Amino acid sequence: MILYRFVIYIWESNVIAIPKQLINSQIKSPQVFLIDHENNNRGLTDTNEALELAESLELDLVLVSEGKEAPVAKILNYGKLQYQKKKRQAQSARPVVKEVRFGLNIGVADYKLRIEQAVGWLSKGDSVKFAVRLRGREHQYREQAGELLDRVVTDLNSVGKVQSLDKRSLIALIIPA
Repeated sequence: MILYRFVIYIWESNVIAIPKQLINSQIKSPQVFLIDHENNNRGLTDTNEALELAESLELDLVLVSEGKEAPVAKILNYGKLQYQKKKRQAQSARPVVKEVRFGLNIGVADYKLRIEQAVGWLSKGDSVKFAVRLRGREHQYREQAGELLDRVVTDLNSVGKVQSLDKRSLIALIIPA
């Protein structure tokens, strides 16, 4: 039976709980299946011998999984493992919808810049929401705003596909292809 302790991190207002694995002297099993620091399988080994080997390499003995006969332990840098887990979970917790707003009279250079940014985001796997904002008398030209959204959709057709296109509220949501 593996007993996990949880370490809780707060990362940009997201709470991330990472299970803390048993390491070094916390491993109570008399024998472990050992995987050394070079990913070589050393087979069934006494826990004390595995601990001595890990200490001689200045690394940690970490319990990876509980086996039927004996648990599997690996020699590695535990601090580095925790850091990589935290980074992976923080990466998956990041927002996946980027928003781009522009007006009806957007310039050619600004338009191309926004399209290039959207291509980059879509290639990373994020979704992009385009919104055209109309102010004051610009509401007379809603048809042109709809045409602008259509142009965005056709320009991004190669890297993304349209999930929703609402010409009434002038919003287009494009997801990666």
